[in-house]
Amino acid sequence: MFKKKYTSVILLLRKREKEPYLQIALDLINTHRALQIAEEAVRGGVDWIEAGTPLIKSEGMNILRELHKRFPDKILVADMKTADGGSVEIEIAAKSGANVVLMLGGSDNASVTEAVEAAKKFGVMLGCDTIDIPPDRLVQRAIELESLGVDMIVSHVGVDQQVIYGGEKTLDVATVLKEKLQPTTWLAIAGGINSETAAHAKQLGVDVIIVGGALYKAENPEESAKKIKQAIKSAKAVETALFKKYDEAHIRDAFKKVSAPNVSDAMHRSGEMKGLKPVWIGTEDHPLKFVGPAYTVRTYNGDWSKPVEAIEEAQPGDVIVIDACAGEIAVWGELASWSCKTKGISGVVIDGAIRDIDDIRKMKFPAYAKHFTPTAGEPRGLGENNVSIECAGQKVEPGDWIIGDDSGVVVVPKRKAQEMVNRAIDVLEKENRYREEIKRGSTLSEVTYLKKWEKQKK
Repeated sequence: MFKKKYTSVILLLRKREKEPYLQIALDLINTHRALQIAEEAVRGGVDWIEAGTPLIKSEGMNILRELHKRFPDKILVADMKTADGGSVEIEIAAKSGANVVLMLGGSDNASVTEAVEAAKKFGVMLGCDTIDIPPDRLVQRAIELESLGVDMIVSHVGVDQQVIYGGEKTLDVATVLKEKLQPTTWLAIAGGINSETAAHAKQLGVDVIIVGGALYKAENPEESAKKIKQAIKSAKAVETALFKKYDEAHIRDAFKKVSAPNVSDAMHRSGEMKGLKPVWIGTEDHPLKFVGPAYTVRTYNGDWSKPVEAIEEAQPGDVIVIDACAGEIAVWGELASWSCKTKGISGVVIDGAIRDIDDIRKMKFPAYAKHFTPTAGEPRGLGENNVSIECAGQKVEPGDWIIGDDSGVVVVPKRKAQEMVNRAIDVLEKENRYREEIKRGSTLSEVTYLKKWEKQKK
């Protein structure tokens, strides 16, 4: 039985020059959702189905048995990430229905050798994942693995690296490996691949294109799979949103696609400015949303001199962030807001007081403050502009990104903007998938398997 399965993989190997195979990586934690998403993705053109490492850790070998029952004619991949005991894990995966088993390329040679022998014995293809192999050793290690008898090298950039570097790093690594490996060795590519990067992957000549989040987090995996298939066949990119490498000029647009709660989740529930109130609430016609780098102001209760000077000094698109010592005398009002709106300032955030609320609401200028008051202060000229401040419980450096909407205001350190915008988009993608399943009739508890994953009590 196993020999027959292995023969079918060898036959596929002879066809690979025509077009790479599209593999979905089901990096989920529940069988029901994995099967549902796999069915949709297969309808969209997915060729191979991978039980991802989180799914195998959560559901064990039973997920392979279920996938084998549901998709008997598909190549099934078990991403075991085996580091030791290779022969044992290869055996249990093969007997559970896997055609291809993946282990860590950084494993000791003794473990790799055992896995190679087990793969031959049980009739499966053995792949080695290059994740976390140091860049200066990656090519050498891939060639070593090839010499040990490994069938496939999986060029893989992990999720945590993708959110910083995007899918382009994955392509860079695969380009180098393609030049060095023997033509008979399979090359798969994984890590941030979507309908944009899949076209480039085909041009590189890889054999298997592995797609995870762009499929299993999609609102419609079938349509997403079709887009990726189209990109592969045409070798032309089809636009997507997941895990891009943004330059600074485009970070603003990327943050506009997500909400303040998305950003907070991406930052592990940190970054929120506490105790601030929006001057007005957004509507469908006028949503309350602003994004921009911080222009910081340190002033004192009622002293509006430095805040007004900041309007002249800030650049269009900036957000003015004012530490007014949580004072209750206004450092901001209607005329300052009009000045900002005319210049193109994105918004103002005040750890202190604001006045002229009715007028600011009418002009729809995004403004948050700790206190609303009719009482104006005086321009004394104390304080500093464009310096490190603490505002509403958060440290803010000049140039940090400020994201605000009806839910509140979040600060993203400038040095982490690339990473956090990708993580926030990741959060949004997951929510979109949950929302779609709820619209189809599931409840939030069912979609998240709440009871199953509640912390176990003693």
